[in-house]
Amino acid sequence: MPYQIVVCGSIVPDPLQTLEPVIGPGGPSLKNEMLLPSVFDPWAAHALYEAAHLASTVAGSKVWLVSLGPKAKLQQVVMTIAQKAPFELIALDGSASGFTDAHDTAKAIAASILAIPELDRRRLLVFGGWESASRGAGVTMQITGELLGIVDQFQGVDELKITADGRLQVLERVESGKHQVSVCDGPPALLGWATGNRPEPRNNPQVGMLNMRTAMPAIQKARPAAAGARDLLFQDLTLPKQQRETEIVKDRSAEEIAREIVAWIRA
Repeated sequence: MPYQIVVCGSIVPDPLQTLEPVIGPGGPSLKNEMLLPSVFDPWAAHALYEAAHLASTVAGSKVWLVSLGPKAKLQQVVMTIAQKAPFELIALDGSASGFTDAHDTAKAIAASILAIPELDRRRLLVFGGWESASRGAGVTMQITGELLGIVDQFQGVDELKITADGRLQVLERVESGKHQVSVCDGPPALLGWATGNRPEPRNNPQVGMLNMRTAMPAIQKARPAAAGARDLLFQDLTLPKQQRETEIVKDRSAEEIAREIVAWIRA
């Protein structure tokens, strides 16, 4: 049975940039946020690559990408990611800041998924990042699944296999560095991806041209999404302070050094 795979992913500031939080008239944000170069969320990228691979192995499957972010920034990043994998873009115009509320974000994403005209819940797989480089609340995907009525949810996924009888075999991360193997009868299901097993695909200009034929109109028609922090109050925003205390010692055992480190941390 062909799958309908919806990938949830947005843009984040380039991690090589210096990110300084500030409080402005519109609430908390990053200093010069609109001038910072953006990239596709690396957590969501794993989900997109896995979705594209699954769709290529099951005939008739289709991939959608639901992305919430400022239209101008979204257009720049989509032009790059569009060459990696085939998908149909569903764009939402709103804040991609790390200060947005996970519940508002999930509501906007779930509403967009439900608005897909040809949506068939019996074939629906929702993919996304287990975490996010900006919206690091760790609950956005879970809330999205709950709003969609999806009870089969898997978080920290590293691998997905389709068994001979069409069931989903999922490899999930659990504590102590171990994995849990779960088997799901089939869609609908939600998977929050960790790293996956697919490398970043090479740029394919032909795929990019096909994607951009639908992506550009989707960005222009992007519906506003209220995912801001209007109900949240941030009293202070500061970068973590760096603290360095150097002491040169000789002839001390490892146990003594360890005790001093623990005492310093507790202090």
